[in-house]
Amino acid sequence: MDPTPNSRLSVAPMMDWTDRHCRVFHRMLSQRALLYTEMVTAPALVRGGATHLLAHSDMEHPVALQLGGSDPTELAQAARMGADAGYAEINLNCGCPSDRVQSGTFGAVLMRAPDLVAECCVAMIDAQPREVTVKCRIGVDEQEPEAVLPDFLSKIAAAGVRRVQIHARKAWLQGLSPKENRDVPPLDYDLVHRMKAAFPKLHLSINGGVETLDQAADHLRVMDGVMVGRAAYHRPADILMDADAQLFGDAPTDRSRADIVLEMLPYMEAHIAAGGRLHQITRHMLGLFHGQPGAREWRRLLSEGANKPGAGAELIHAALGAVSDRAA
Repeated sequence: MDPTPNSRLSVAPMMDWTDRHCRVFHRMLSQRALLYTEMVTAPALVRGGATHLLAHSDMEHPVALQLGGSDPTELAQAARMGADAGYAEINLNCGCPSDRVQSGTFGAVLMRAPDLVAECCVAMIDAQPREVTVKCRIGVDEQEPEAVLPDFLSKIAAAGVRRVQIHARKAWLQGLSPKENRDVPPLDYDLVHRMKAAFPKLHLSINGGVETLDQAADHLRVMDGVMVGRAAYHRPADILMDADAQLFGDAPTDRSRADIVLEMLPYMEAHIAAGGRLHQITRHMLGLFHGQPGAREWRRLLSEGANKPGAGAELIHAALGAVSDRAA
């Protein structure tokens, strides 16, 4: 159950976005890309008993669980729970800059504590059979990335980590909001590329600012993998529909965006039959027709109607009809 080949392209873990419904939708678009959960905190699982956060569908695989935490014993227990739940990989978050994450002494603040991160990784690796990976930044605040990142990578590699996803920006824990931390600090792709030369035995993925498959392909000339975040969420078809052919060498697909919607219908109907709301799924699909005729009407119909009681397949067909009519 090694997800390494799939990490040639992965969809970044994104809070409030990459939930299980989003992942099913993304899997419909790409059979190959490695998917990640939202960050789940180890305390929530171990102390809070929030095992519902591990819920996922077999159709999402390959899918990785991202954990947040800084206590080796607690992370080991959470990693074991993730492995038992069937996740293909356990990922440690060393990149999230939110205040809530900082107060728990995990996320990007762990870039200041590489020895602790290494200790956590050893505990997680020893506790369960799945691969343990790390997602990090190039540094935080006043740190000098040229010195900090190689030291960080050396220490987690010595702990047994062999695959790392690097967001090619610093995180400023003081002075910038989490949203600003996704855009304001400059990208340093060259530094991350140099890390691949410096650590040839590590499988390194680059993250941050990748907007197109062509950009991903350019990075893959140097890197082992590319992790795409917001572009894969807001323009999912642009990133994921052709990824299997362009980046993994599969035969080109002749499926249309409308075909994807129809393939999602049984999943939607099952979710509604179990007591769920259509909006919980369709909110992740609003960008499917980005750049296509009728895209605005598709978004409007779903945004206005999917949260209403009784919303179901009829609304989906109406929204799809609006797109198809414009396309015709």
